Amino acid sequence: MPQRDPNSEETFDFVVNKGNGIKGLVDSGIETVPELYTVPIDERLEPNKIITHGSIPVIDVSNWDDPKVKESICEAAAEWGFFQIINHGVPLEVLDAVRESAHRFFGLPNEERSKYWPENSPTDTVVLTTSFAPRAETVFEWKDALTMRFGPHQYRDSVPLWPPVCRDEVLEYGESTKPVVRKLMEILLKGLKVKEIDKAREYALMTASVVTINYYPRCPNPDLAAGIFPHSDASVITVLLQDDNGGLYVRATDGNGWIHVKPIDGAFVVNIGDMLQIMSNDKYKSIEHRVVANGSKNRVSVPVFVTPRMDAVIGPLPEAMGSGEQPFYKKVVCADYFRHHFGKKHDGKKSLEFARI
Repeated sequence: MPQRDPNSEETFDFVVNKGNGIKGLVDSGIETVPELYTVPIDERLEPNKIITHGSIPVIDVSNWDDPKVKESICEAAAEWGFFQIINHGVPLEVLDAVRESAHRFFGLPNEERSKYWPENSPTDTVVLTTSFAPRAETVFEWKDALTMRFGPHQYRDSVPLWPPVCRDEVLEYGESTKPVVRKLMEILLKGLKVKEIDKAREYALMTASVVTINYYPRCPNPDLAAGIFPHSDASVITVLLQDDNGGLYVRATDGNGWIHVKPIDGAFVVNIGDMLQIMSNDKYKSIEHRVVANGSKNRVSVPVFVTPRMDAVIGPLPEAMGSGEQPFYKKVVCADYFRHHFGKKHDGKKSLEFARI
């Protein structure tokens, strides 16, 4: 465990060991950001690092079969690694309901929320955590997260054990996003010359979905803290629902500066994960992104992380490399990559080095 000063150790004990999370810390009445959450000056998102012009692509997918739509998605995946989609078919009521349920869960008394802390949860398919990898971090992220895993049939028996205040809404949200995920994966893989997603490949690459409710409570000194530090996702793709408070920033394509992903009502933010960058042999890019703290409102976001089965072996797809192209990545077992990624603090895109040749 990293060495921390005595004040930070006391905060760590309250937040992690006693299962209060950052929500419990805020509810205790703190008026300033504790040392454990104070970001070093050179790692903060200063105004001069924010690019005020331009934005990530916004793609209307009302006609998924339109060749121009498919081309736009593949181009955005290759050039930006991030894009927003509108008119995707998931009802606004479903999106509103899952956001409202997120606030309901984090509005519960701490003794109710802490029932889902890792040591207490009745099933490993639902878990409440704080920051990203708290036992490996010296500075924490200003975030709690409730994660629910579903997809394979064996998880279904555990659903009744999920929090009643958000269970039905998360399930409906997860089910409603499945057709969107399927369409995105079909288009992206066909962009890599994969002719068809057969059952075996689908099961290997898209077998699990993880729905996470990220909660960022109001921060007394938002300029000192970070909602999430710069990182790329380990997933194949991520489909994210923002609220209207914003706060998500994406690294610019030239690597210099950060672009705010402005919320669009009813839109999903889609980003490429490390798994798909590996499979595409760098044709698609997983891009660093970060979240800032909010000084006036409690913020939520609800990502769906599409992941391979844990025993799947991931490497560059033969179709993606063309004739004579050399692979940039070795084959890795998905579980090994995820263990490496989640065993350390957020550190940009360094996780990819685990798989790079």
